[in-house]
Amino acid sequence: MNTDTLSINDTISASLKNSMTYAEYRNLVTKLVEEKSTTGNDKTEDLVNYTLLNDRRMKRWDKTIKVSNEVKTRIEKFNRKATWILITESWCGDAAHIVPAINKVAQLNENIELVVVLRDENDELMNQFLTNGGKAIPKLIMVDNETNDVVNTFGPRPIVATNMVKTYKAEHGMITPEFKEDLQRWYNKDKGQSTIEDLVNLLLNHV
Repeated sequence: MNTDTLSINDTISASLKNSMTYAEYRNLVTKLVEEKSTTGNDKTEDLVNYTLLNDRRMKRWDKTIKVSNEVKTRIEKFNRKATWILITESWCGDAAHIVPAINKVAQLNENIELVVVLRDENDELMNQFLTNGGKAIPKLIMVDNETNDVVNTFGPRPIVATNMVKTYKAEHGMITPEFKEDLQRWYNKDKGQSTIEDLVNLLLNHV
């Protein structure tokens, strides 16, 4: 095992000690809404308002995200013990749509243990899994429990949404508020299905 692998494993182990279940995370977000607060180092009014909005979104998705029988069968084929470490924050707009879908997949296979860690409280972990040099969230780290290897990652967006962002940036040079609204509408229409499909494909690459 090389030094880099040791470093990643040590960082993951430290973060796991600071992790919570999805249910604990949802309870935390709801509590923060009651306190008019937010996760993360910055407690701005905007981020507090995003946390309020995202709590409502996650409540809705927790109740309404559906997984077809065909997809359930595919998820059930995954037969290795794995830990999914999800890096997020309550104010993140993408995470509000994606995190409940990740939880839904994990619930459908007892071999998968999903834990949640907060980005700003786990800086070393986040720095190991940057996206194009940035601390983009949500980020899911898939660890094989037998080997302790990181076998794959997912995020910060499903492939379809990632391509939408890339195309828009190429054409306009930046992400505008109007595009962010379009992306939110896409998430609402997609109903978590693109996230679920991407996760299932990653799972079945490691059966």
